[in-house]
Amino acid sequence: MKLQTPDIRGSLRKNRGALVVLLLAAVIFIGFYIYTHPSAPENTATAEEYAEYESGVVQEILSDSCEPDPTAENAYRGSQSLLVEITSGQYKGTTHLTSNAVGPLFGEPVQVGDHITVILSTYADGTIQSTVYEYDRSTPIYLLIGLFFLTTILVGGKTGFKSILGLVFTVGVLLTLLIPLLLKGWPTIPTTFLMCGYVAIVSFVFLGGLNRKIICAALGTIAGMAMAMIFGLIAQKITHIDGLRISDVEALLQLRQTGTPIGLRGLLVAGIIISALGAVMDVAMSISSALWEVKTVNPALGRKELWKSGMNIGRDMVGTMTNTLILAFLGSGFTLIIYLYSLNLPFHELMSSAYMGLEVVSGVASAIGVILSVPVTAVLCAVCFCHCKKSA
Repeated sequence: MKLQTPDIRGSLRKNRGALVVLLLAAVIFIGFYIYTHPSAPENTATAEEYAEYESGVVQEILSDSCEPDPTAENAYRGSQSLLVEITSGQYKGTTHLTSNAVGPLFGEPVQVGDHITVILSTYADGTIQSTVYEYDRSTPIYLLIGLFFLTTILVGGKTGFKSILGLVFTVGVLLTLLIPLLLKGWPTIPTTFLMCGYVAIVSFVFLGGLNRKIICAALGTIAGMAMAMIFGLIAQKITHIDGLRISDVEALLQLRQTGTPIGLRGLLVAGIIISALGAVMDVAMSISSALWEVKTVNPALGRKELWKSGMNIGRDMVGTMTNTLILAFLGSGFTLIIYLYSLNLPFHELMSSAYMGLEVVSGVASAIGVILSVPVTAVLCAVCFCHCKKSA
């Protein structure tokens, strides 16, 4: 019996276009990474005072004044004095007297054997002050991420594994390329749009190769992000609100005042683009894939019929997708919504608040990007698939 061997050469030839795109994407990533992460010059000077965050294990509790507070749902208030063995960094293996401040909004009482993160503050005279920062949550977080990866791979198989790699790539681009570029003063909105477009193209090609179906999905995604960006720019103009009114922007404003040239006004629309990316990718890929199957089953369909099919499919998706986006924005600010509701604010005051403006602009602009990606992707597929007889 003759064993069949995989046709590696044929497979490479078939996926040559995808390999070229991925190779070019890798070159772009490496080039931007080198640009944004230049090798730091050797620093021979030693700071007189500095702080380090290290891991530690509680060895002994010397004093404990923590008591439950009925007004804060029995959350603890008080302080603890601890002996903590440091398990990382330059002080690994040493034991330090450590204080732990406890309150409803910060910190919790710890027990002997708990793994915690400690702030070690070293002063000019050589003294070291040790305080508890938080529980060491790194291991549980890694376990949760591992469980997510495992579930995705078990259910999704090879495609699930590819989606995990795509997710890692997306997060990597946002954290190691986009943010450093913004901190270097690159224009916020164009840079975010280009990086998200780059992520979309690479993710699609990695998941499905380079074919008509993937090209239509990628172009539909870029068009949807562009629609969200354009509407976001219009919306922030007519509502007189921009990234400077975002609640957490104060720290970045202080950073800018110390010389970091990050653009803050564009952060609202940049967030809209990033928020819309995932949903638009989902919609565009679903429509492109469904229309390819429709065309394969009925090759006689013309462009108009194929476009109508795409619109029918898209309409069923629009309701749930827009719901998802709006609820995601509302969920992220649920605590503040409860507080605002408790104040019984006049309707006009609530509608004029910066919070309401930010949430409406963000949610509606992202949703419009998702909605408009439906007809755009349907048109692209109708034009591209109409006379196509080859398999994707």
